Amino acid sequence: MTANYRFIRISNVLLTMFLAASLHAGQPISNGVSALTGEVMDSFCAKNGSHDQMMQDMKSMGHDKTSCSTQCVRLGAKYVFVDSAKQAIYQLDDQEKAAEFAGQKVRISGTLQKTKIKIADIQRAN
Repeated sequence: MTANYRFIRISNVLLTMFLAASLHAGQPISNGVSALTGEVMDSFCAKNGSHDQMMQDMKSMGHDKTSCSTQCVRLGAKYVFVDSAKQAIYQLDDQEKAAEFAGQKVRISGTLQKTKIKIADIQRAN
């Protein structure tokens, strides 16, 4: 093998590795999620970490987590999943499934895509 041939071959390998790495970097990160436990909450109250302030400031929001979440969604909020252990808020792809569990502690499984969960299953947690 000549030195020129080795140089071209090594250059091609490095170029291929560089291109593959740059293409991969542009793809959304997607990790399989077996299950997470947390609360289905509305996006307004999730920013504060609880429903307490909203229910105190606006009596029409109700007196429990479920009614507060439902009212906030009627006002334009979205249902989100709050993992208080990780202090993380995730958007939920299926708002109808999430609505059934508004304000409740749940166990959710699905696919995590950055800050969004594609719901495979959602059940009330104990």
